[in-house]
Amino acid sequence: MGVDYYKILQVDKSAKDDDLKKAYRKLAMKWHPDKNPNNKKEAEAKFKQISEAYDVLSDPQKRAVYDQYGEEGLKGQVPPPDAGGPGGPTCFSTGGGPTSFRFNTRNADDIFNEFFGISSPFGGMGGGGSGMRSARFGGMFDDDMFATFGEGGGGGGYQSAPRKGAPIEQRLPCTLEDLYKGTTKKMKISREILDASGKTVPVEEILTINIKPGWKKGTKITFQEKGNEHPNQIASDLVFIVDEKPHRIFTRDGNDLVVTEKISLVEALTGCTVHVTTLDGRNLTIPINNVIHPTYEEVVPREGMPISKDPTKKGNLRIKFDIKFPARLTSSQKAGIKELLGS
Repeated sequence: MGVDYYKILQVDKSAKDDDLKKAYRKLAMKWHPDKNPNNKKEAEAKFKQISEAYDVLSDPQKRAVYDQYGEEGLKGQVPPPDAGGPGGPTCFSTGGGPTSFRFNTRNADDIFNEFFGISSPFGGMGGGGSGMRSARFGGMFDDDMFATFGEGGGGGGYQSAPRKGAPIEQRLPCTLEDLYKGTTKKMKISREILDASGKTVPVEEILTINIKPGWKKGTKITFQEKGNEHPNQIASDLVFIVDEKPHRIFTRDGNDLVVTEKISLVEALTGCTVHVTTLDGRNLTIPINNVIHPTYEEVVPREGMPISKDPTKKGNLRIKFDIKFPARLTSSQKAGIKELLGS
């Protein structure tokens, strides 16, 4: 699993929110660089580890990803679990996608600030090589200052900053033509926002999504803080996930397009001409002069899907064949085939 956040915080894997807060409060106070002037480098490293561990385990979505996939999951190597749920837009409707969860490491000072309500228990906003924002008081520390913020046992003494709700995910169905040519979609959402007096009021918004040529199923488009607003909570992000509708002619295989042509056994042996209408409306005429066996594929270069990183380049068009064999042959037909094929 790589880094063991539970071990760093010295908590059990079943630890609740209160257990995490107590563990972070104790360890953050113990290893704050300004409380360890004689081994500041080691303390700073441990302080950052403790902060990162708390940031992951105190966030339900990050913790779920970490528990299932480990550190690699937080780096975007796998998709996140379904994070949809209450607190998001109440209505989606259509009008007229790197593709993965990614954990951005937060600054250790910011986490400390959110937890205790200040950037340091030592006073003002000083500076220093450690990067920890705190006053120095001549390099001397008073442990009573730390105890004030709950290290000694009491549960209070800190104010939690507003937390952000888990992202709300919504499917965004797209045709293969949409993903080939690119398009613009208008999404109408209903959500609640806070007015000047702090009351929630319903509003409707139109979001514009620009679908880029070559985008694949699973591509995510994020609208920051477009979920419902609540007092003392940051609105969730709204995430649209590209979904590919089935096409009546083509299937997609990565950047390639695949089409299957039905032909007779005679055509398979003597050759044929395939006519294909592309997703942008062009008519291709492809002569097949080879003998077509059941697993034969004709590859037409650069007639597949655009490559999203460079839409001037495309994958290939691959033509497969469904050969219709005759149900039976007469004696004369068999004799004729044997004579023609020399068998």
